[in-house]
Amino acid sequence: MTKTHIVVGIDGSDPGHRALDFAKKQAKLIGDCAITLCYVIEWSPFAFQTPEENEQRHQRREEELAIAHERVLDPAIKSAKNEGFDVDGHIKHGDVSEILEAVAVEKKAAQIIIGRVGARGLRERLFGGVSGRLVATSTVPVTIIP
Repeated sequence: MTKTHIVVGIDGSDPGHRALDFAKKQAKLIGDCAITLCYVIEWSPFAFQTPEENEQRHQRREEELAIAHERVLDPAIKSAKNEGFDVDGHIKHGDVSEILEAVAVEKKAAQIIIGRVGARGLRERLFGGVSGRLVATSTVPVTIIP
């Protein structure tokens, strides 16, 4: 029998923490289960930028990666490992729903777990958010935690 995988979208918000807590409960119930944490930095290759912004883009991406590791991903991985979970993590740039789906497919995940409202909050409520896009397009079951 193969190990079950769960992908969890985290962003440092309270809903993201609740999503991880739920994933840990599921992993305990499943038994032979690995959790993959995924922090996605929204980034579009089609964004309009000035030549000066393009010159600084690589440096900004590297800074964003370092901050995401330091403040969100690495502490979450360390905490989950200390609790005895099989956990790894990824930080990627791109569209959140597309990245979570791609990671879940790559890992052959049984499900994707995300918080209902992430760090972007009101903007998502007004214009549609990650959870709606992910539920509408995912080939992997999605669990949304309030």
